[in-house]
Amino acid sequence: MTDTSSKAKPNAAQLASPSYRLAVLDPDFLLGPSMRGVRFLLEFAKADEVLRAWQVRSTIVVFGSARVGQGGPGRHAFWYEQARAFGRIASERGGAFRDGEGIRDNVIATGGGPGIMEAANRGAQDAGAPSIGFNIVLPHEQEPNAYSTPELTFLFHYGSYWDPG
Repeated sequence: MTDTSSKAKPNAAQLASPSYRLAVLDPDFLLGPSMRGVRFLLEFAKADEVLRAWQVRSTIVVFGSARVGQGGPGRHAFWYEQARAFGRIASERGGAFRDGEGIRDNVIATGGGPGIMEAANRGAQDAGAPSIGFNIVLPHEQEPNAYSTPELTFLFHYGSYWDPG
């Protein structure tokens, strides 16, 4: 009997080749420019599946400055509090809590960042309602605000125009 344990397998080169990797396990392939549309579809499908599981039928999208803070200068604090109050009122009266069929309507949805977006998510949280944070990859540092519902806080890369892929 011959010991072959120290010898390379005859098909070692084939097994090691990037072309032999499953596409789903090949980051060079998935993150390449030709797969941008597939990544877009995956990111959309992931969020869609989660929102369906939460029975979110409709949303109220809140846009606003990321630079407006709760204790900000001038009227910044005023607009922060207005957005927070809007998030709370819309959540309480708009259907963000499940109805008799378990459906959620008019759930607050923001870009998930600071400022007005944070205030609207915070208002929903004040009401005890869920809210959504649709974050995108940015060239500068940004993290999701602490007030969107963790299970409804997403990160997207497809909208990043500076992505060379």
